[in-house]
Amino acid sequence: MSFHFDHLDIPEVIRVTPTRHGDGRGFFSETYRASVFEGAGIRDVFLQDNHARSSRGVLRGLHYQAPPRAQAKLVRVIQGEVFDVAVDLRVGSPTFGRWVGGVLSGDDGATLYIPEGFAHGYQCLSEHSELVYKVSSEFDAGLDGGIVWDDQTIGIPWPLANPSLSARDRSLPSLAESNSPFTYPS
Repeated sequence: MSFHFDHLDIPEVIRVTPTRHGDGRGFFSETYRASVFEGAGIRDVFLQDNHARSSRGVLRGLHYQAPPRAQAKLVRVIQGEVFDVAVDLRVGSPTFGRWVGGVLSGDDGATLYIPEGFAHGYQCLSEHSELVYKVSSEFDAGLDGGIVWDDQTIGIPWPLANPSLSARDRSLPSLAESNSPFTYPS
């Protein structure tokens, strides 16, 4: 089995595309192999798996978990399609406040690796989407944080207008109003 690792414009964020072996019955694909990911520079130990389902237009984010339980993530769509982004929150980073990302789809099984020090968000583009993702620390509500989804200084061009948001996501602070808990290098 093999994987293709593409470093995005913020090189610490990596799009991982697995090889799929298919025939008339369907396909088989490895989605994670620790030794191969480690060889590509992804050395995190993942301690928790999450599964989320959303409807078209739902936008979740931009979320992070602060140190000492900051989370690296491996995000994969198993059904549908989402626009998935990572925002650099590492104070002192040359890419602080910039975002990278793109479409993740159940059709190709690509995974987005988001290291500690980044906020994560996504918008469902299909009728429904299901994401599964690994995180490197268990959830801790006391360390849960975020940045408002439509922060003008970040400038994410969300594909669908008038997203469906939680009350929490609607009230998150802007990047300028927040105190990032991350420093570069993280």
